[in-house]
Amino acid sequence: MKTKVQWRQGSYPIWMDALGRAAVARILWTLLGGAAAGSVSAQDISLRHDLDGKRLDTLATLVLRFNDELKGKGRVLLQDVRGLENRQALPHLALLDPDDSMEFFGTRPRFRPLHAVMREGRQRLDATKFYPQVADAVNDASGRIQALPIALALPVLFTNREVLRKAGVDPDQPVKTWWELQKVAGEIYDHGGKCPLTTARFAWVHSENVATQHGEPVVGRVGRVDRVLVNGMVNVKHLALLASWQKSRYFHYSGPGLEGNQRFLSGECAMLTGESSLYAEARRAGLDVGVTALPHYDDVYGVKPADVLPDGAGLWVLAGHKKEDYKLAARFVAFMMRPEVQKEWVHATSYLPMTPVAVTALRDSGIPQHLLDAAQKRLSVSRKGSTRAKHGPIRDRLHEFLGEEVAFVWTTDRPAKEALDNTVRRVNAAIAPPAKAMATAGKR
Repeated sequence: MKTKVQWRQGSYPIWMDALGRAAVARILWTLLGGAAAGSVSAQDISLRHDLDGKRLDTLATLVLRFNDELKGKGRVLLQDVRGLENRQALPHLALLDPDDSMEFFGTRPRFRPLHAVMREGRQRLDATKFYPQVADAVNDASGRIQALPIALALPVLFTNREVLRKAGVDPDQPVKTWWELQKVAGEIYDHGGKCPLTTARFAWVHSENVATQHGEPVVGRVGRVDRVLVNGMVNVKHLALLASWQKSRYFHYSGPGLEGNQRFLSGECAMLTGESSLYAEARRAGLDVGVTALPHYDDVYGVKPADVLPDGAGLWVLAGHKKEDYKLAARFVAFMMRPEVQKEWVHATSYLPMTPVAVTALRDSGIPQHLLDAAQKRLSVSRKGSTRAKHGPIRDRLHEFLGEEVAFVWTTDRPAKEALDNTVRRVNAAIAPPAKAMATAGKR
């Protein structure tokens, strides 16, 4: 049996076996990825991403559905960043964590605030519809949404249950504290495990979230300016512990980004601290995977283990395009916010739901019920008093400089406190307003 698939505008007649909607979507995406790199009509907008597997199939299917609704009056074209020869030709939309800007664009481009794009496109964007903590991950200091938070996750601990069993560790006994994790890592190492523990998104997991869990602010107001404050007692203690684990071969640093994910998925490393959204991929990889909350220190006064920060990729709008293009981008964002689309996206990807209406989609995804309940409770917490680093210069510099400074911790005898002090000093110097502007502000 053959199926003919044809676009309404800029037609690409393609004959292929009827492999199902997702497979058809992937093939069409491949063709459109090539088309997006060349010339496109005024009402074609591009969306750059680095998805693969089921997540890509789902995004491609949704894009096809949206394009079909437009009835030839415009298209969203998908671009796989990994297949682009010219990354400097900026797309209209990008699904990414801004930390990955250099990999996506070869530069750090300007993003347009989503709230402004939606307002100009006359599409509704009500920040109160989002879970408070989801909104807090992508809004500015005034509470205005900067990007659509469709690919967020919570920090968790993943374990390869088979490896734990071989090491004589009960895989059903949750690891709650970093001290318990140290014991488990030691057992794995003693039983021949070459890589007991690695991590992904180091700055987010091991700096921002460790601080937040233990009541230490990531960013605080000092006088009239914001200052990074990640060199407090708990952060120093934690980095020093990781350094000792690294020397003992309990902990293997894989890099500042997502490099550790593949080491866990391949079975090379037995445990991983990283993004909760990896759960579905780990299951598809055939791992007997366990997932528990991010560990904490039980010897710190006032610790709140559940106070973790959702973060990850969002749908960002690039600056420098035409007004009509932004109207189409706003329509696509509104489409992605529809309740039925949210549910389909969340169920297929294991990303956090943006709004309460999408929670039900995760109930039959295989994620442990107690973690879903904990996640929903955490996402519902008010953002009042938030001290997280917002997307922008402060967060960009924090992640960049922290990555550079901790590299010396792993490769030299540089103390943890020195590395964190250097990070804070460099970030605050980089974001400090010009002296002249400060002097003028002081006279007002």
